[in-house]
Amino acid sequence: MALDPPRVRARAAVEVTMKDKVEAFLGDAAQISCMFTSDDGIGSSGAIIIEWFYVESSGYSQKIYHLESLHHTVEKNTPYTDRLTVNNTGTPGEVVLTIRDVQLSDQVEFICHVKSLTDGTGEGRTQLTVFKTPEFPTIEGVKKGISVSDPPSKIGTCEVKNGYPRPSLTWYRDNMPLRNIPDVVDIVHTFTTESSGLCSVNSVLTMKVKKEDKNATFYCEAKYLVPGTAKMTETEHINITVYYPATAVHMSVDSPKGKIREGDTVELHCSCDGNGPSQEFTIKKDSQKLGETTVVLEKVTRLNSGVYECNVMDLDTFEDLSTNTTVFVNYLDEAVIEPKGTVLVVQKKEFTASCNALSSLHTDTTWLKNGKEVSKGHHLSLKDVTYDHAGTYICVVTVPEIPGMQTNGSLQVNVQGPPEIIEKDFNEKETAEKDVELSCHVRGYPSPKITWTTSDGKVISSASQTKTEVGAKSVVKVKVTSDMTVFCNSSNDFGTDSVTYNIKARIIKAEIAKPSEKGKQGSNGVIIAVIIICILLLAILGSVLYFLYKKGKICNRSGKQDFTKEKSSKDKIMVEMKKDNTEEAILLGVNGEKQLPSEQVNI
Repeated sequence: MALDPPRVRARAAVEVTMKDKVEAFLGDAAQISCMFTSDDGIGSSGAIIIEWFYVESSGYSQKIYHLESLHHTVEKNTPYTDRLTVNNTGTPGEVVLTIRDVQLSDQVEFICHVKSLTDGTGEGRTQLTVFKTPEFPTIEGVKKGISVSDPPSKIGTCEVKNGYPRPSLTWYRDNMPLRNIPDVVDIVHTFTTESSGLCSVNSVLTMKVKKEDKNATFYCEAKYLVPGTAKMTETEHINITVYYPATAVHMSVDSPKGKIREGDTVELHCSCDGNGPSQEFTIKKDSQKLGETTVVLEKVTRLNSGVYECNVMDLDTFEDLSTNTTVFVNYLDEAVIEPKGTVLVVQKKEFTASCNALSSLHTDTTWLKNGKEVSKGHHLSLKDVTYDHAGTYICVVTVPEIPGMQTNGSLQVNVQGPPEIIEKDFNEKETAEKDVELSCHVRGYPSPKITWTTSDGKVISSASQTKTEVGAKSVVKVKVTSDMTVFCNSSNDFGTDSVTYNIKARIIKAEIAKPSEKGKQGSNGVIIAVIIICILLLAILGSVLYFLYKKGKICNRSGKQDFTKEKSSKDKIMVEMKKDNTEEAILLGVNGEKQLPSEQVNI
């Protein structure tokens, strides 16, 4: 807290020094210091009597505190009985009076009276000042518009409440302070003291407005004091509606692109440099009213071209202002080709066609065939016509000044002549498939007839034929069992043509993997084992048959014989397995001799 420098009183036996004033916020604590000395150097409060007083509004000094011989007394029934304390600061010859919860009524003069027991008395005085920061200032502007022809009119009201000391208000227009000017600016302040003792200020601004005030901002600045300084706070900024007569009228035309073309959406806007509640706008064409401030023309055509008028009338003064503008809608008609539709041109002859489109602007023409440019300009000229010239020609007409503005038409050119097969260079095909698909493209007009035949003269009836832009196309599927020849034959009123397809059947041989040496050895071993098993089985079978024969279960040609009858020494038969490559089984007698084949028994 900033304090004023001490004020030195006239010298006496006891000299007392105090500040001229002490400042404090409402509700805070205020500290008032009292310093005293004497000629004898007395500075101890134990040898003196200290009394504190405050000066009432009547001028009477009311005691509030007494200190003697270290005993202190707070006077009863005073405004400070419950709110004051007096303390030593620790500095010899200095005491401090503290007033808690400072009120506005505490703005009085406080007296420190010091009496020495031996050297006399002295006193000092301090004025206590109380401050209260006001609420945030507010501003309210008028809602209705103000005309420049009106006398000075109320602009707004500004207010700041509950401050102390009383705050002040200043009006600003575009950061420039306003002062009272007779018949131009009038500012009236009203001051109010609330029941709490705080102060409020209300200010009303009245002013003669000008056209320039339509964009001006107005606000208030509240200035108020706080301990040791002054502060300022601004209100919000407001605008006012200013009515003023028009001096000029404007009309604008908006479209998606630069120049207007058919199909665009066009907007017409009517405006003026004036502002007023009684202004009436009209947009019309050929005396027919189309709208007021804005007219939207969707998908315009050339019929929308013309002069459009924008009119503004002040219904108070009946002053009428108007202007006009010309709207032109550019157009591009459909392309016209001569000759039209489909034309027939004889081979080796010449052909000429023209293409154009009516437009409001300069046009360029390009001829395309199969997506490629073949000619520029309005005319298409074909010399020494061949089948390569047959097909569809597209004529594209564009407007260079307006991107995307174009039209087109088409022309079908048929070239008259005998058939011409395109696959002339193809004469042989090798395949491993069972079915082969062959195709044959033929150029010519009238559209040629296509037939497929084989080398033995048979007609393949499964073929299909379709028309193409320059002739015909046929596709056939042929079954391939061996080498064969197939013919594609075409014909029309002007001749014939054919092509030969030589088809060779390719046989795919299955490859058998050769076994390795190790595999061969394994295979040989398996074969030998199988042969041995088979021989053993045959031997067993032979033994069984012989046993049955001996038992008489099997009859020979001469009838039943007794196999139990003893015969020659040859009755006993042995089966010998010969282990050579043939593994021949030989029946041996008991004596080991070989029997003749006629004597052997088949088993």
